[in-house]
Amino acid sequence: EKFCAEHFPGHQALVCTHPDGHNHSGNIHVHIVINSLRIEEVPFLPYMDRPADTKAGCKHRCTDAALRYFKSEVMEMCHREGLYQIDLLNGSKNRVTDREYWAQKKGQAALDKQNAPMIAGGITPRQTKFETNKEKLRQTIREALATATGFDEFSSLLLREGVTVKESRGRLSYLTPDRTKPITARKLGDDFDRAAVLAVLERNAARAAEKAAAIPEYPRHGKTDIQPTKAPQTAPNVQRLVDIEQKKAEGKGRGYERWATMHNLKQMAATLN
Repeated sequence: EKFCAEHFPGHQALVCTHPDGHNHSGNIHVHIVINSLRIEEVPFLPYMDRPADTKAGCKHRCTDAALRYFKSEVMEMCHREGLYQIDLLNGSKNRVTDREYWAQKKGQAALDKQNAPMIAGGITPRQTKFETNKEKLRQTIREALATATGFDEFSSLLLREGVTVKESRGRLSYLTPDRTKPITARKLGDDFDRAAVLAVLERNAARAAEKAAAIPEYPRHGKTDIQPTKAPQTAPNVQRLVDIEQKKAEGKGRGYERWATMHNLKQMAATLN
């Protein structure tokens, strides 16, 4: 209700909170439905760009700027409340369509049924987790990305597994042996598009170069009187800033980085005030 009052002022709103349904995961989530017609004049909010956006009797405009603002505010709220959050600003690393989701569910049910007699007889099945063809392709690409330091090497490693990488208009697609039409990176997830792949390869190349150039700064000829000292412990930051580099290492994207930068600036400004 507070979120609606702050971000949809002047609109009637219905807030529905309930757990997930068919999969019984128990995850609590919220649906917000608003009356698009504004019933009273409101202040000019950051995502608005027209005078009519504040006027009573005008409709709410769901622009790209508004969606980006709302996503940023939700991420800010989750961070403030200590809730688990995903990167709403940078897409999905693994993009699973509804068709793939249900194919995985159906395949897992069939595999469990097939394994049941073996488990009852005390035999451990070879395979207990069903993977769709797209998920197998994701795993193959990740394995190649884990070692490749250049695009040619990346393509060569995939080709050994029967996967051909194609590039068209700056976009990647992957052709598996059982298909005649390649699977686009967009259908697999943001981790598999051209920008993400090149970024990983660049990091791999940089690490390989650092490892090759690393040499001991001082020769170890014998014992020395110099004893290592522990770095002084620093007090934790009361403002709870986001460690951007750590989040980037965990796979957060550029959208998250922009949001975290703004968040840290806000917190530092609040400290000065």
